[in-house]
Amino acid sequence: MAATTSETIPIVRGPKGSDETVIVIGAGAAGLAAADALGRRGMAAVVLDKEQRIAEPWRRRHEKLTLNTHRALSALPGLAYPSRTAAFPNKDVIVGYLNDFARARGIRVEFGTAVERIERNGGHWLVHTSQGVLSARHVIVATGRDRLPWTPDWAGKATFTGKLVHAADFGTAEDYAGKKVLVVGAGNSGFDVLNHLARADTEAVWLSARQGPSLMPKRIGKIAVARFGGFMAMLPTWIADAVIAATQRLVFGDLTRFGLPPAPKGGASRLRVEQIAIAVDDGAVAALRAGRISVVAPMAAFEGASVRLKDDTVIEPDVVIAATGYRTGLEAMLGDLGVLDAKGAPKANGGTPSGQPGLWFIGMRPSLTSYFHSAGLQAEAIARQIARGS
Repeated sequence: MAATTSETIPIVRGPKGSDETVIVIGAGAAGLAAADALGRRGMAAVVLDKEQRIAEPWRRRHEKLTLNTHRALSALPGLAYPSRTAAFPNKDVIVGYLNDFARARGIRVEFGTAVERIERNGGHWLVHTSQGVLSARHVIVATGRDRLPWTPDWAGKATFTGKLVHAADFGTAEDYAGKKVLVVGAGNSGFDVLNHLARADTEAVWLSARQGPSLMPKRIGKIAVARFGGFMAMLPTWIADAVIAATQRLVFGDLTRFGLPPAPKGGASRLRVEQIAIAVDDGAVAALRAGRISVVAPMAAFEGASVRLKDDTVIEPDVVIAATGYRTGLEAMLGDLGVLDAKGAPKANGGTPSGQPGLWFIGMRPSLTSYFHSAGLQAEAIARQIARGS
């Protein structure tokens, strides 16, 4: 196998044999939380990751990226952030934290081990990897819901003579100085981009949105709104919808007056049913009010140097930023097992059985609290199920 963080736990190669080691796929927050929860119950776990370092996807995101959730709600079980960590940690802090967590817990990670396919073999799973075939009774998939940036196949996309980037590759706000920028999508990643562009010396910024956002402020005064996520998660969905809508209206007023379409459903409903995260404002709305960001019609097609919108307006952006979401990319690994929905996302998550005995998913849905907090809860739920022999 490839280099590891430890050489203490043997793992038996399939298909002739298997052992009781649980295989965890993915060395992000969810995968590390799963391995830790298993270890605290005396169960061996090995984490497989195709990268050469922990938290590699975090390292690749744009350098100004910070969490929208407060540090108090964004830690894994049993390890706080270092003192004086900012309220909303940036990506470099997250990378360091995840490495510290793996070392503190003695979690074994097999780096450079890409999982290509998983198949059932009697009472065990065969995990086909770039380093060979492994066998285990339990496999936890923790590769993330935002694994692959997704851009629609817009008409004329190949003809565009400007620059088309996904929000994942935003770079820095300074990269857009003096440029005309079209942001497509008013969700969580769209507002992350707009929050940064609101501070940039751009020539123009347009926002093209099919649907309006459920939008929360990052802070109200000096209070981080994310601190109330745990309370919100306990509310019935319809009440949480009403609280989110009332907060949005109280803080921002009627956003439709700036041209934003209304959200089709309440924020909690969209999150729980459609897995659409709630967007967070940190300057974008002020730029809308000041006229530095203009809302335009939904995207229709590229036409060379231009973009045609659905109201037949034509604009000429230098850069188009697709804030159009992500996909899991799990179809090749799991496509024939009946555990994915039409968009390739797992139908089950956390301690909910997947329909395939011994196959679990973690960290595949957004939450009202934080990804890290939810990962810890889900890891505990899965570990309990495995310990009971589920």
